[in-house]
Amino acid sequence: MSRTANVERITSETDIKINMDLDGEGKYDISTGVNFFNHMLEAFSKHSMIDLEINAVGDIEIDDHHTIEDVGILLGEAFSQAIGDKIGIRRMAHAIVPMDESVATVAVDISGRSYCNMDLNFKNEKIGDMTADIVVHFFESFASSAKLNIYGEVKGVNDHHKCEAIFKAFAKAMKDAIKVEHNQLPSTKGVL
Repeated sequence: MSRTANVERITSETDIKINMDLDGEGKYDISTGVNFFNHMLEAFSKHSMIDLEINAVGDIEIDDHHTIEDVGILLGEAFSQAIGDKIGIRRMAHAIVPMDESVATVAVDISGRSYCNMDLNFKNEKIGDMTADIVVHFFESFASSAKLNIYGEVKGVNDHHKCEAIFKAFAKAMKDAIKVEHNQLPSTKGVL
């Protein structure tokens, strides 16, 4: 069974195309117009082993909000499509990832319900060319459209390290949660 998705979203603010393969090799081709965001999505792809092609054109002359939000929405839609019926997946997973003086913890549950709780506390307004406070909104947008729970927290000093650690921890948690390890739906309700 192929766990792939090809999705597109066009609004007056953004034009985004995403190809995803959950059973990939961590290959990526990502262009969003926001360089630090590209770097975070590349880290996510590499460490989750999810192949990602993302081409996003947005109104970044205004700011990066619409582009990053819409990539989060569409990435969640792609994930929801690619994960399919969820038969056999591990479903819940967590990861702790250090990066120099920082350490991030992320737990996920591919539950069919949307919830996001992130404690990031970045000190600066920007991380590279990306607005720092949009990171929480990216994860909220992803969780909402992917219909999963994400809990994340990071401690540290350097915002670059903290942000990269949270994306890598998210990648590692997702890598484990999407693993197929049996032939049942992992829910006592019988639905996810």
